[in-house]
Amino acid sequence: MQKTTSYSHVRTFDLIITSMLIALVFVATILLNIKLPITANGGLVHLGTAVLFISSILFGPKKGAIAGAIGMGLFDLVGPWVLWAPITFLARGLQGYIVGKVAWSKGRNGSSLALNLIATIVSIPFMLAVYYLGEAIIFKSWIIPAASIPGNIVQNVVGLCVAIPVCVVLKKIPYFK
Repeated sequence: MQKTTSYSHVRTFDLIITSMLIALVFVATILLNIKLPITANGGLVHLGTAVLFISSILFGPKKGAIAGAIGMGLFDLVGPWVLWAPITFLARGLQGYIVGKVAWSKGRNGSSLALNLIATIVSIPFMLAVYYLGEAIIFKSWIIPAASIPGNIVQNVVGLCVAIPVCVVLKKIPYFK
């Protein structure tokens, strides 16, 4: 009986943390975003990417993938980006998973600054590729989606510049060690 109760508490706490990460990604995306004047589909710069990186580095690939996919997917669904929601779900889920997988590799659990930096950088081409392919399908063109690439790169660089220092500070807190 004790094992079931303990397991139940762990699962409940896990669900609460994951839900909070989804909410944080969503709120950071919806409240703190700037539409880039690059082209019609130039994209947004928002802090949701930073929270996705932070979630993946601090909590690992599963929570990072879920937080990114659902948090940013919900943003698309409640805003003018509904058509992009499935693409966002795939792109950000994959990105969160990659960041978490690399940051948590070799038993590091997001504790290596260098590995965290590599994790975020390695994830960017995958995110770009999913959005590019998704937009190529939407626009029925291989050229039009190229206009989104600079904005997506800016968004990821901003996210990386915010997330890495935040993770350094948070990793000093005993809970995140």
